[in-house]
Amino acid sequence: MNQTAIHRLLAEYEEKQITPARSEELFRLRLAANLSIIKHLFSSLYPEDEHPGMFDKLVNRLPLLFSKRPKELRALDLERTYGRNDHWYQSEQLVGMQLYVDHFSDNLPGLISRLPYFEELGVNFLHLMPLTTRPAGENDGGYAVNSYTEIEKRLGSKKDLLRLTKEMRKRGMYLMLDFVVNHTSDEFSWAQKAKQGDSRYRDYYYTYPDRDIPDQFERTMPEVFPETSPGNFTYNPEMQHWVMTVFNKYQWDLNYANPEVFIEMISILLEKINYGVDVVRFDALAFLWKKLGTSSQNLPEAHMLISLFRLCMQVLAPGVIILAEAIVAPKDITKYFGNGILEGNECDVAYNASLMALLWNSVATKKTNLLYKSLRSVPEKPDSATWINYVRCHDDIGLGYDDQLIEELGWNAQSHRRFLLEYYCQRLHWSPAKGMMFMYNPKNGDGRITGSTASLLGLEKALELQDEEMKSHAIAKILLLHGIILSFGGIPMIYAGDEIGTLNDYSFLQIPDKKEDTRWLNRPRQNWETIAELGDSKNETAEIFYRLKHLISLRKELPVLADRNNLQLHNTGNPHILAYERTGPGEKGLLVICNFDEAEQVIDAGWVHSLGYGQNSGFKDLISGSRVELSSGLLPLPAYGQLWIVKD
Repeated sequence: MNQTAIHRLLAEYEEKQITPARSEELFRLRLAANLSIIKHLFSSLYPEDEHPGMFDKLVNRLPLLFSKRPKELRALDLERTYGRNDHWYQSEQLVGMQLYVDHFSDNLPGLISRLPYFEELGVNFLHLMPLTTRPAGENDGGYAVNSYTEIEKRLGSKKDLLRLTKEMRKRGMYLMLDFVVNHTSDEFSWAQKAKQGDSRYRDYYYTYPDRDIPDQFERTMPEVFPETSPGNFTYNPEMQHWVMTVFNKYQWDLNYANPEVFIEMISILLEKINYGVDVVRFDALAFLWKKLGTSSQNLPEAHMLISLFRLCMQVLAPGVIILAEAIVAPKDITKYFGNGILEGNECDVAYNASLMALLWNSVATKKTNLLYKSLRSVPEKPDSATWINYVRCHDDIGLGYDDQLIEELGWNAQSHRRFLLEYYCQRLHWSPAKGMMFMYNPKNGDGRITGSTASLLGLEKALELQDEEMKSHAIAKILLLHGIILSFGGIPMIYAGDEIGTLNDYSFLQIPDKKEDTRWLNRPRQNWETIAELGDSKNETAEIFYRLKHLISLRKELPVLADRNNLQLHNTGNPHILAYERTGPGEKGLLVICNFDEAEQVIDAGWVHSLGYGQNSGFKDLISGSRVELSSGLLPLPAYGQLWIVKD
């Protein structure tokens, strides 16, 4: 990009003199700067001799898409790209919440009225589960899309969404919406035209007249949902063709080997973010490219495709960032930030799925050895990227640990996974957890875990048994895990209901199109009656809410918690303890120490002093606001306790 021109435009921006004409000029400069790599990626995926004229079609489409970008959002793009807020998503001020609008507030107008609730808790970043139209019956919680831009009527309208985003911007809040980039529903307009015999739209999907090619794919493609959707293809009698359906029979995989699909999808994406979206969650992006003889997951072409989306967005809407929903092996997660020529040119944010799964492992085993081993094996992410750290989400808890690391600890990998399933899914009478199994595969013994955070951590069972010690431990575990995601490095994402200790919702078992999907166990409705009584209550709900609110407030007071790749793991020698430090130039360091055991644990106080924390007589704990006095050379941590210690 012409640096002289950029500096001139930046000076004008600082003086608030950017005009629509200047905005157009910046667009042209961004396009010129990125055009060569866009062409390289596009030509690699879609060679000109095989797809003549398609690159020109893309380039001609971009100015038309930019012309539809609202002025208010163009100004926001400039602020985030050329202003002082370029890495806003790495700030310690961000705290997120994920929710289903219908379960949380009935609809979008209701959600607008609930914005003060988020502000009270300290939440300023919302991930709303799919809002768009979907089939009336089974629809994978909205991830089977009938439209990418039309809003489901019972949730509201486009005007409601625009009103929400405008109100959120006024309050300094950010919005993330899903882009179901891998597939559509079988009711989507393209699928309907394909069923009617339109060959153009059949080529938007993977459709075959017989089982020859599908059978070749099946030899190497794993099953995602082996219980409810075995195999990867479904026969459609209307077309008399087999269609690729990796997730469910009603979700048709898009054929990105067809460049028309990419050009259509980048157009749809811009229309979607023009509602005022700040972060786009790319759903199931590891599956985007399919190739015979492979697993059709995590392929190099998928990475090139994601980068192509990203670079086009940098030209059209550079203030909007991409989240990778890549629930893959730990060693593969950082690849979605970009590698080699693509480094820094894929996603800006990724789910820290490894940390989430490892925390649940540490709760069950009461040890942190696998957590340390696994985290140290994950490559460092780019400085410009960040994580979303979470305890729970709408989905299952997968056990995607590295077998080799498990076996290096002297454990059998398959037996260890079976233990975790039995611990969390009510197969061990002594376990406090009350969860259910999801997608158990008898072929390999693999399975996943569902359940609300509170129920998996023992609160439901404690209340049933009226066991005060079990209840105290459950509350401590809830706060321990949330304290970690709030301080670890990245955007903490709280799952709606976890802030009040919501228990499992078993009502899904009575609903025909949900009863086979145990993930609905942890998709409860928000209990506003309980929330209304928080100020007058002294029960477990109020304790969790106000203590979590305190942790959120502490996070925002500590600039060192901004994500600058400034986390260092420390091994204390105690297998029950997790310890890590956040440091930064000119900022007070923060040492976080966590106990995953039900018994009090101790560590060497001299080791803590050697890092520069505390004095001989004790330490100041930020969470409690009091000093931890030492009666010996050992620092004690209560059952499931955590300390946040700042340097004096």
